[in-house]
Amino acid sequence: MREGDIRERAFAMPLTSPAYPPGPYRFIDREYLIITYRTDPEKLRALVPEPLVPDGDVVKYEFIRMPDSTGFGDYTETGQVIPVTFRGRQGGYSHCMFLNDEGPIAGGRELWGFPKKLADPTLHIEVDTVVGTLDYGPVRIATGSMGYKHKTLDLAAVKASLAAPNFLLKIIPHVDGTPRVCELVEYYLEDITVKGAWTGPAALDLRAHALAPVAELPVLEVLSGVHIIADLTLGLGKVVHDYLR
Repeated sequence: MREGDIRERAFAMPLTSPAYPPGPYRFIDREYLIITYRTDPEKLRALVPEPLVPDGDVVKYEFIRMPDSTGFGDYTETGQVIPVTFRGRQGGYSHCMFLNDEGPIAGGRELWGFPKKLADPTLHIEVDTVVGTLDYGPVRIATGSMGYKHKTLDLAAVKASLAAPNFLLKIIPHVDGTPRVCELVEYYLEDITVKGAWTGPAALDLRAHALAPVAELPVLEVLSGVHIIADLTLGLGKVVHDYLR
């Protein structure tokens, strides 16, 4: 294989059978359960990387079902997003994510810097309740629930919330184990069509786990639950801060 061929084909690993295809990445009928809660502000400050600043003492715990994803297929993920500000702009910082599909784990980490790990999340309707769970191996470490479609939300406001900036800490090591890439990445969800959005009574239970420490941001008070169905495109990112310069 010639060097020119390698340069032309080298967009993902492994070279001859990449774990994911080139974008763009479109999601149809993407379903969210987002439970917003108050937590310990000191623990938030210890986890949010500068120059981001926590926007209050709030965490959004998200369960996301993706039945139709370009290149990635059908999968589910879950994790914590922390409301932050960056140079005066409000957005969300993805603190941790767990999902059950190799392609988006590899693509999410390599392209954007999503903090993705392999686990077993679910999101489904159980009679009159929207239920999300996260198992890491045999251990249940997160359970979220919300009453099904109790109250309709304003779709324009929900779309605006999905269109806000998102921030990630991208880390890629050098071959000697030192950091080669250490960047703050900003990205957006694009071409958003909100098909439905509802709220209702919500609850969230987080349990301690050594390798999936979602409970390190404890639930002090549940503030709201939101159930959303939308079509959208995951936009590519840009570097807004380089920690190695």
